[in-house]
Amino acid sequence: MSRSSSTSDQVLRRALEARGHRFTDQRAAVYRLLAHTTIHPTADEVFLGVRDEVPGISLATVYKSLETLASCGLASKLSHADGSARYDGRTDPHHHARCIACGSVSDLPGELRDSDLSYVRSGADGFHVTGYQLELTGYCPDCARESDGEAVAAVG
Repeated sequence: MSRSSSTSDQVLRRALEARGHRFTDQRAAVYRLLAHTTIHPTADEVFLGVRDEVPGISLATVYKSLETLASCGLASKLSHADGSARYDGRTDPHHHARCIACGSVSDLPGELRDSDLSYVRSGADGFHVTGYQLELTGYCPDCARESDGEAVAAVG
């Protein structure tokens, strides 16, 4: 086991035990994949990514592992209005950009300034804000180029 795998397993073990969950090889494989990817995979993509490491793993176990990681604060579940979900292993403050054509999600650095958050809270009409997630929607560079190409072809 590599040093980074050992370190991530220790982080996982502590977080799971603090919340009354057991450490398992399946959860460890799912956590390592999320912790070392820059994409925001679906449960199916996580399943495909870990089945070589844990050949007997089922899709149901991947779903349960992802939900457990999210409940322990080691991952975030990004749910979209269309019912789809992606998972994010980054726990530092950041925002997301989601492509409305292909569904890809990418990270954007930063967080809202206190003055911006105060402005949002002031317009919340008594709603007690405890946190936020900011997601920008639009077109990723590949889909934007593709749609620009289609517009050019339609004009020409």
